[in-house]
Amino acid sequence: MTFKELNLIEPIMHAVAEKGYVTPTPIQEQAIPPALEGRDLMGCAQTGTGKTAAFTLPILQLLSARPRTKGRRSIKALVLTPTRELAIQIDECCRDYARYTDLRHCVIFGGVNQRPQVDALQRGIDLLVATPGRLLDLIGQGYVSLSDIRFFVLDEADRMLDMGFIHDIKRILPLLPKERQTLFFSATMPSDIVTLANSMLHDPVHVTVTPPASVVETISQSVLFAEKAEKKDLLISLLRERSEGSVLVFSRTKHGADRIARILTKAGIEGRAIHGDKSQGARERAMNDFRAGRCRVLIATDIAARGIDISELPLVINYDLPEVAETYVHRIGRTGRAGHDGTAIAFCSEDERPLLKDIQKLTGLVLDPDSGRLTPGMQTDTKSPRKQESSKPAAPKQAAQGADGHRPDKAEMQKGRADAGETPRNGKDRPRAHTLRNHKTAEDKRPKTANRAAAGRTAADAATGNPKGSAPEKQSVPAKGKRP
Repeated sequence: MTFKELNLIEPIMHAVAEKGYVTPTPIQEQAIPPALEGRDLMGCAQTGTGKTAAFTLPILQLLSARPRTKGRRSIKALVLTPTRELAIQIDECCRDYARYTDLRHCVIFGGVNQRPQVDALQRGIDLLVATPGRLLDLIGQGYVSLSDIRFFVLDEADRMLDMGFIHDIKRILPLLPKERQTLFFSATMPSDIVTLANSMLHDPVHVTVTPPASVVETISQSVLFAEKAEKKDLLISLLRERSEGSVLVFSRTKHGADRIARILTKAGIEGRAIHGDKSQGARERAMNDFRAGRCRVLIATDIAARGIDISELPLVINYDLPEVAETYVHRIGRTGRAGHDGTAIAFCSEDERPLLKDIQKLTGLVLDPDSGRLTPGMQTDTKSPRKQESSKPAAPKQAAQGADGHRPDKAEMQKGRADAGETPRNGKDRPRAHTLRNHKTAEDKRPKTANRAAAGRTAADAATGNPKGSAPEKQSVPAKGKRP
C-alpha cells in the first residue's frame, strides 16, 4: 500500500509527499482508514512506529471537511499527551501536515510562561495539543473550552498512568462532548489501561501492530556485566572506542543523569543531561544540539526521553536497568527505527540481575551462558560467566539505586510531573502494573571484576557486535520479535 491509496485529500497528500512519505507504516495503514470513517480507535503501538501521523493525518482531513463557522474558531480537536517534549513534537508534525490547509493549531504545556499560549488560543485554533496540567489550568482560567471538541486523542496512555496523570484525565473526560470520535493509543495494555479505554471508546476498531514488549529486529542487543563503581569507566571506554554517531544514555534518576554528564565532560566527551529539574529552555537547547550533532551524548531519565524521536540514532545505552521491564523495550526502541540498524547495550550490576531476568521473561529472550546470546526457548541464566550465584535464599528486597547511589526520585519513578512542567493535583499516583522491585544479591561477595583495559576491550566488542569479546563479562544479545 502507498499513501496515495489512503484517500487523503490533495493538500495533505502534498505535505506528505514533501516529507518523503511513500509507504505507510503498519500502524498508519491500519489506523488511518477507520479513523477517516469516523470510528473510535484503540491502538497498541510504541513510539517510533509512526503513530503520530496515524492520528494527525485523519483528524486534519476530517477537520478540513467541516464547514467553517463565522466568528472566532473554536477548538474542534484535542490531542492529550504526557510530556512537553512529545507535545512539541506532535505540534511540529501538525505544522508539517497542515501546511497547505487553512487549519490552525497550537501547543500548550507547563513550565513556561502561559502568555504566548493564551495569545494563540485567543486568536482561535482548530486543533490543540496539550499536557494535562496546563490544559486544566487554562480551563480553570477560562481560556480553554472543550465544549466543541469533535476529535479527541489520548496518546501514550500507559505513560499517562505511570506519571500519575490518571486523575487529571478523569477530570478532563467529563468536559468533553459525549458525541465525539476518540483515538486511544498506548504502547502496552495492562488492565488499568484497558479499563480506561473501555470507559472512553464506543465500538472501537482495535489496531495492534506488534505484541506488547516486542523488540525491533534491527536492534543488536548486548549486556555488559559491571558493578556500579565500574560503570563510569566502562561507559567512557565504550564511547571512546565507538567515536562516531549520537548516543542516548538512560539513567534511572535525575541525580544519576547529572553525575554521568559531569563524568563525561571531565573525560572530554560532550554530554548533556535532560530531566524534570532542567528548565524548559535548557532541555530544548540540549535536544536541539543533540539532533544537530553538536552534542554527541544525551543522558536522559525515562520520562524526559519520551519526546525524543530521532530516526537515525545508532546507539542506546542502559546505564541503569529499569525497574519496570516494559521500560526497557521503550528505551531500546529509540534506535533501529525506519529500517536503520541500531545497537542497544545494557550495563548490569550484580543487584540488577533480577531486573535482567524480568526483561528476558517479558521479551521472551533468554541468555545462553555458553554462546552469550539471547534466544527463545532456552533456560534463563543471567549469571556472569566467571561466577555463579549462590543457592542461598535471596536477601530482603530493597529500593533500587541509581548511578550515583541515590534512591530513585519518587517524582522520577512515579509522577514525572516536572517533565510536563506540572505538579500533582490530587490523589496518589497509581503504580504501574508489573512494577518490579530490585533485590540484594544472595551472595555476600561480589564477583571479581575486569580491569580497566579488559573493560575497554569488552566495550569495543559490544559496540562492534563481536560475539567473542576478549573480556568474559560481555554477553551478546540478538534481538528477536517484531518492530515495536
